[in-house]
Amino acid sequence: MGPLIVQSDKTALLEVDHPDASDARHDLAIFAELERAPEHIHTYRITRLGLWNARAAGHDSDFVIGVLDKYAKFPIPSTVRQDITETMSRYGRLSIRRGEDDQLELFSSDRAVLLEASRNKKISMLLDGPVGNEAFKIQDWARGQVKQELLKLGWPAEDFAGYAEGTPHAIELSTADDWKIRDYQSQAVDKFWAGGSGVVVLPCGAGKTIVGAAAMATAKTNTLILVTNTVSARQWKNELLRRTTLTEDEIGEYSGSVKEIKPVTIATYQILTTKRKSEYAHLALLNANDWGLIVYDEVHLLPAPIFKMSADLQARRRLGLTATLVREDGKEGDVFSLIGPKRFDAPWKEIEAQGYIAPAACFEVRIDMEEEERFAYAIANQDEKYRLAATSAVKIPVIQKLLKKHAGEPTLIIGQYLDQIHAISGALRVPEITGETPVDERERLFEQFRTGEITTLVVSKVANFSVDLPEASVALQISGSYGSRQEEAQRLGRLLRPKADGRAANFYTLITRDTVDQDFAQNRQRFLAEQGYSYEIIDAHELD
Repeated sequence: MGPLIVQSDKTALLEVDHPDASDARHDLAIFAELERAPEHIHTYRITRLGLWNARAAGHDSDFVIGVLDKYAKFPIPSTVRQDITETMSRYGRLSIRRGEDDQLELFSSDRAVLLEASRNKKISMLLDGPVGNEAFKIQDWARGQVKQELLKLGWPAEDFAGYAEGTPHAIELSTADDWKIRDYQSQAVDKFWAGGSGVVVLPCGAGKTIVGAAAMATAKTNTLILVTNTVSARQWKNELLRRTTLTEDEIGEYSGSVKEIKPVTIATYQILTTKRKSEYAHLALLNANDWGLIVYDEVHLLPAPIFKMSADLQARRRLGLTATLVREDGKEGDVFSLIGPKRFDAPWKEIEAQGYIAPAACFEVRIDMEEEERFAYAIANQDEKYRLAATSAVKIPVIQKLLKKHAGEPTLIIGQYLDQIHAISGALRVPEITGETPVDERERLFEQFRTGEITTLVVSKVANFSVDLPEASVALQISGSYGSRQEEAQRLGRLLRPKADGRAANFYTLITRDTVDQDFAQNRQRFLAEQGYSYEIIDAHELD
């Protein structure tokens, strides 16, 4: 008897305590999304986008149904089998190709499907008339928009229209420093390159930057790298200088403080979305250097305007890098159609088992609010309740206990609210880093943390993304973005670099009991369970 019950509404219930649950979770993650993760039964949902991502990554309906059959406690409903088969067969029935005159064409050997798509009001506006019985011309500028609309219609297209090579530029991986690319990183690059464009999903600490560098070494062309912030841009530059044959003169930074355009240019999302007189002031950067490859770091965080810009960049290879495809704004479909489908996904626990990321223990510490705070919380409006619960002063003594328990270990205290960060930094007499901290000061403090000169930092969400702190082994999450799963991925990821002494990481979330703070924590639990991590709930009094 397997651990899985598959229901006719395409939900799958996984019995967590079953001996095969871990293997089942690993296989389900390829095509299903975890919706709920309480103690004993986890609920997965099989979605169209999940099935299409699996199809794009090389898995067919026989694979998906085989996984369900392997772990099912009862027979799979016939309607679910049929729906999976039919849904996955829709991927690629339409394709985008180049015609004899190099004209973009929407092609299908299935005449009925082609006519259905071409007569859709939004798609027909992007077409320029039929080519025989099996194709329609696509307006030159509309390649991305056609893919977006086809996905909404339920006919995701494969894009075989090819890519501009870009201006050639010699790039090789470095052979210095006694390192070599890992097998899963090579596989990720191979899968990406074979698909043309798409997304590689790897846990934080598993070397997504190396995947980007290896893709650049394969493309050997001018490359634009888009990152979350200036600190991330400089870390990318340092890593490229270490891991490739690129020199300082070949890598430019394009940010709020520096405007360099070089064969490899690293730009921030913020600078691209800066407007002057209602116009994007730096849009010309996207076509400034005949890019043959565009790398999107933390693709799950792409601002909405970047999607619109990316719709016009379909002739350039696009590589998205992320630890999770979950987006809080629900725009996973735009990532699929405009950046590309998922090409490679290595589960967190699998990479941990290979020794490339540190094992982690995850805890939720529940704390009782003081009576005065409880009264204030009870009468607050809904918008204020989370702030009051998340920033409760009762968390400070618990932070002190945890710091004492992990004395000497590199520790990050991570919060959402500036007043809370200031208060804790002052109470504990430890340095803080927020969005207000100048970039040079941030880099100085991060470097002191890396070298062990300081062992504790209080940080805001600026430290969520692309900050390399390899020796950090303890995180105390004191407040966050309403239980954001993508934020949980980033914060846990800060701890997962393998430690020189082999020690495990400890990830604590401090929650005020019986408040919305505790309710939002359920989302975080779902992410951790999805990745195969246990999540122990402890009472703050147990720390005494």
